[in-house]
Amino acid sequence: MKLCKLEKDMLPIGPLMIEHRLIDRVIELLENESRQMRDTNVTNIKFINQAVDFLKVYADRCHHGKEEKILFKALRAKPLSAQDKDMLEGLINDHIRARLLVGKISEGVGENYFKPTSEMTKSIASIIEDLTKLYRSHVHKEDKQFFVPAMNYFSKEEQDNMLCEFWEFDRTLIHEKYKSVVLQLEKGE
Repeated sequence: MKLCKLEKDMLPIGPLMIEHRLIDRVIELLENESRQMRDTNVTNIKFINQAVDFLKVYADRCHHGKEEKILFKALRAKPLSAQDKDMLEGLINDHIRARLLVGKISEGVGENYFKPTSEMTKSIASIIEDLTKLYRSHVHKEDKQFFVPAMNYFSKEEQDNMLCEFWEFDRTLIHEKYKSVVLQLEKGE
């Protein structure tokens, strides 16, 4: 077993579900912002950029990263039921779709920054609405339908090792992120 500090009897899905609660808070803020955008025809670019950064770094790179590179990878090595295999593939497809939607929001804000238009604001609001619906559905599937049954595929030792991998993933993430920022700055990007 890997050496790491484990919470007594914590399953690997525990940290993932805790992360969902923080993601839920941003999704709620985005839902409110999209309504505000539709009502006022104004894009709060600062807010959207902060939310996009959160979604790219925390929700996707950190949270989805642990799911895809650790949990889902380990599940793919198990003899999953057809239902669980379909659910797993659907969750991965949700991640891909979320990345695309976040990218579209980011592009829309960039375009709206220099030429703010009512049409662009409505377009961004619509994409945000699609993204928030996707996240609400996705988190519900993971929390209520997939995570707990998925743990049955792993022994206690495998679960503990996975939890250690999660902690190691999180520990190195901030360094990876800001090494990338420095490289972009050095390249003038």
